[in-house]
Amino acid sequence: MTELQTLTVKQLSDALNKKELSSQEIVKSGFDYIKQTEPTIDAFITLSEEKALAEARKIDESPRSELTPLAGIPIGIKDNIVTKDVLTTAASKMLYNFNPIYSATAVEKLESAGLVSMGKLNMDEFAMGSSTETSYFKQTKNAWDQTKVPGGSSGGSAASVAAGQVPASLGSDTGGSIRQPASFNGIVGMKPTYGRVSRYGLIAFSSSLDQIGPMTRTVEDNAMILNAISGHDAKDSTSSRRDTPDFTNLIGQDIKGMKIGVPKEFMGEGVHPDIRDAVKNAVKTFEALGATVDEVSLPNAVYGVEVYYIIASSEASSNLQRFDGIRYGYRSENVSNLEDVYVNSRSEGFGSEVKRRIMLGTFSLSAGFYDAYFRKAGQVRTLIVNDFKKVFENYDLILGPVSPTVAFEFGAAKDDPITAYMRDILTIPVNLAGLPGMSVPGGFSEGLPIGIQLIGNHFEEEKMYQAAYAFEQATDFHKKQPVILGGKA
Repeated sequence: MTELQTLTVKQLSDALNKKELSSQEIVKSGFDYIKQTEPTIDAFITLSEEKALAEARKIDESPRSELTPLAGIPIGIKDNIVTKDVLTTAASKMLYNFNPIYSATAVEKLESAGLVSMGKLNMDEFAMGSSTETSYFKQTKNAWDQTKVPGGSSGGSAASVAAGQVPASLGSDTGGSIRQPASFNGIVGMKPTYGRVSRYGLIAFSSSLDQIGPMTRTVEDNAMILNAISGHDAKDSTSSRRDTPDFTNLIGQDIKGMKIGVPKEFMGEGVHPDIRDAVKNAVKTFEALGATVDEVSLPNAVYGVEVYYIIASSEASSNLQRFDGIRYGYRSENVSNLEDVYVNSRSEGFGSEVKRRIMLGTFSLSAGFYDAYFRKAGQVRTLIVNDFKKVFENYDLILGPVSPTVAFEFGAAKDDPITAYMRDILTIPVNLAGLPGMSVPGGFSEGLPIGIQLIGNHFEEEKMYQAAYAFEQATDFHKKQPVILGGKA
């Protein structure tokens, strides 16, 4: 990793404001490094070099006093977030040729802040997966060990940041798709409160669960990017009207007296001993910082996976109806009538995991099974929400692991989707309850990063950043970086 590639968002911002670096230098160096490391990492589907360099030039020509502190800093965008005139595929054959005519609100906000998009990042197809193996285009590798998955669905977003290709990226999180890859790659990933960031322009998977969030190498960087993308959006009916605070407000303040709960259900037998130990060590760190840590219970969280796969698949089967071979995207040439256009385009355009979830969702919504599955899942979701409410009556934050394992080998769950689904058991309840959750680096197991999960009450991201920053500064896990060009870290 070159010296420039190790700099954080904050460090780049300071260097730009002091005129020690220009945006063009940073962006050009970034593309040079991406070209060096892409054969190893395979994080990007599309690079926007010409456009990015033009934007950097424009920023350098503007008086710094008229720009935001983030102006000129590179960022990567997950490929299910639409970008005007830049190929947006959701890593699917179905959208192999889709050039959007507008940008997502989150992207517009980044552009208004002057951040420079370097390109679109690989992911699981339509965000369905937890290893980035379902992508139609390529197989992204873990930044720490290229024989391991980067996690998913935001695998490209996580690997690119961990590898130093970009200092920050946007991901999306429906059941853990920011936090789990952040954990696997040893970076910070925030899934904000549902409604905190506009979903307008995010290619919908599960509309009641999806949320865009930032992925960075440090906690402070993460808060700075969330500042840029948050806020009400009239184009998204689920967007919150709450005022957006400065998420860096409480960073650096001590956490004496903060009350943290550790759910006993998150520390069960299925969690690897090294990960349980990392959480126990995190508890000791928080206690040393002045927080009170107690065991708590989320009794209905154990049903999260079942509830999630009914609700998410049902919403996906509805959302993905629009991909029909008629309006845009892939159209089969093997047709002789209108029904062939629909059936063959979808059969050839969607991958096996997407088809599996469409079928599961369509079944759950069908007349004979709606009450038994979809309605019942909604009722259990309410029980999960109430469990969290009860804990947050007495506690500021919840602490636990992000994933029961560290990054696993490619193909480990290829023939066993149920095992793959169960890996999300620790992240899914947060999405079902619409809460903010984040992963922060919390240790290593056999050379692979372990993420610690912090969960906050609705719209209390500031408090989460306060605690996460205190933990980060008391440990040195975030300072360790993978060696990319030399192979294994």
